[in-house]
Amino acid sequence: MIIVITATFLFIILRFTVTLFNFISNPKLHRVARQYQDDVSILIPARNEQDNILTLLQSIHKQDYHNYEVIILDDNSDDNTYQICADFAAVHPRFKVIKGDELPAGWLGKNFACYQLAHQAKGSFLLFLDADEQIESGLINSAVHRMYLRKLGLLSLFTNQDMRSVGELSTVPLMHYLLLNLLPLQLVYLIKNPGVAAASGQFMLFDAAVYNDNNWHEQVKDKVVEDVEIMKLIKANSYNGEALLANNMISCRMYKSYNEAVTGFSKNFLAAFNYSILGLLIYVLFIIGGPMIIMMTLDFNLIFFMAGLILLTRVMISLSAKQNAWYNIILHPVQMINLTLIAFLAIQKHLTKTNVWKGRRL
Repeated sequence: MIIVITATFLFIILRFTVTLFNFISNPKLHRVARQYQDDVSILIPARNEQDNILTLLQSIHKQDYHNYEVIILDDNSDDNTYQICADFAAVHPRFKVIKGDELPAGWLGKNFACYQLAHQAKGSFLLFLDADEQIESGLINSAVHRMYLRKLGLLSLFTNQDMRSVGELSTVPLMHYLLLNLLPLQLVYLIKNPGVAAASGQFMLFDAAVYNDNNWHEQVKDKVVEDVEIMKLIKANSYNGEALLANNMISCRMYKSYNEAVTGFSKNFLAAFNYSILGLLIYVLFIIGGPMIIMMTLDFNLIFFMAGLILLTRVMISLSAKQNAWYNIILHPVQMINLTLIAFLAIQKHLTKTNVWKGRRL
């Protein structure tokens, strides 16, 4: 029992240390006053996004960067996505929408859509956005500045999350929780080893010359978590890559219900553990089972110390991600239960090869 308790506390303290490093180092995209004039191609793959796409297009039109083009690729939607985009583009000349080709064998849908978009783009920078997002003024200018400042081949941002229901609040914060609790984010840029990689497909800004020389999406055409795989390739090929928090300059409502969130997260949850089922099980055992064992000791000092570390961890992650800390503290037990459920579904889908998203097998 002593060994289990000691191991649990070492695990909690290590996770607390990672979170503290992220909180102090503040890995966020910072706003800059300097204005850039580079041509930026904003590229949006869209499949069955009729409920989301217009909000994104309107936010792009209203933002303060002027030298840009927007290309939307309708990825064989069976809803009104194409018509909504076509109507918008008809009165906004910087925007255009194209029909995607049929998905070839060996490709995943989003990867092929991004590959097609890149070959239509003319900008010096290629910015891939998801259709369910909303951007703010200052985003593109600040991101271009960061590309020059760090001489980056790829800048990826983890967007702020828009959560409007209890189901979302009990699941979506797990994304930032895992990210900031497991990985010192600044190390993605500082350490050149490709094994230290993180990225979010919700915002991927590429140097166009580097992208065109390497065709990154073609290299990861069959990868479910293409964003992280591309970051690994960026670093493996001696380019600089960086992953940051979006600092309220871009937001996303990833999912609109509890079931959608659980299904969505389970499709790529194993990727955070390099598809190691054993690694995921050990993590869940320590993060769920460990605290339960400590609670069973009824030792007030141990319980108080453990609860304090967990509480401070949730507060720091919430503040970094600009989420409501009170909600995350109150819902922490529910979120941990959902984490266990998502992990179980991820393993089940991986073993049975039944991972499906938007009507396509992954």
